[in-house]
Amino acid sequence: MTPMATDVDTIRIVFEEGSLTTLKIVIGAILFGIALDTRLEDFAVALRRPFAITVGVLVQFLALPAITFLLTLVLDLRASLALGLILVACCPPGNVSNILTHRSGGDVALSVSMTAVGNVLAIFLMPLNVAFWGGLHPTGKAILEDISLSASDMLVEVGLVIGVPFALGITIARLWPRIAAVGHRIVGPLSYVALAGIIVIGVANNWDVFVDYIGVVLIAVFLHDALALALGYAVGKGARLPDGSVRAMTFEVGIRNAGLGLLLVFTYFDGLGGMALVAAWWGIWDIIAGLTVAVAWRRVRGTAPATTSAEVTA
Repeated sequence: MTPMATDVDTIRIVFEEGSLTTLKIVIGAILFGIALDTRLEDFAVALRRPFAITVGVLVQFLALPAITFLLTLVLDLRASLALGLILVACCPPGNVSNILTHRSGGDVALSVSMTAVGNVLAIFLMPLNVAFWGGLHPTGKAILEDISLSASDMLVEVGLVIGVPFALGITIARLWPRIAAVGHRIVGPLSYVALAGIIVIGVANNWDVFVDYIGVVLIAVFLHDALALALGYAVGKGARLPDGSVRAMTFEVGIRNAGLGLLLVFTYFDGLGGMALVAAWWGIWDIIAGLTVAVAWRRVRGTAPATTSAEVTA
């Protein structure tokens, strides 16, 4: 792919301070909504299914960032676009993956457990992954050096955005399960609608930039998303997981919390053009592609059978 003009590595997406605060609140609400639907028993379930969970964690935090890194080299992307893909790949899954797993007739119990474990591990692994793969990239490392990205600083930020609302949500779910159940049905949808609104407003306010560079972003995000979904499916099949677990693995690996990535772009990278465009478009395309796969899967193969004892021990 012919590199874009260097402008994409120097432009900044306009995002007011008030909007950044709103974005932080929305991302926190998304993680809070995930936690409201998470029980401590979910982690116990994960311990009873060590093989499937371990495979999922390794794929999400090792294989996907590594393959993403190679994809950016093959596509010969500009530095900011490459860093945008790497950042999204290092993000944890969101509860959209749980919804898509349910819609496809997959193993929801495994999906919820993997989401819970993935978000907790992301507090520590995401900053390290971004610093490692970004610093390894031949052009992206210059940007990281210019902004002096610190994995420890990002660890604190991710810990606050993920850890605090997650801990609060799990506590409420533990002490007041009925309130948590009602809250999850309200907080989850509203927070994603709010995130979509923020992305739409951001695109509208930077329409000229969006139009100038959306072509390469569309191609890169399409290939990256397809690769992520295919990786989850291939690993699930290769590990000989039951069909329902393969569907869960597909969405847990393929669906990323791009909203968190977008927040980090504006917090640490000053709204760097290519990164912001990738994270924003991924947040939209991820849902479209995931929903298409889920609906097609359900229609072609029918609803997966209920979780069996074999699946529980997988």
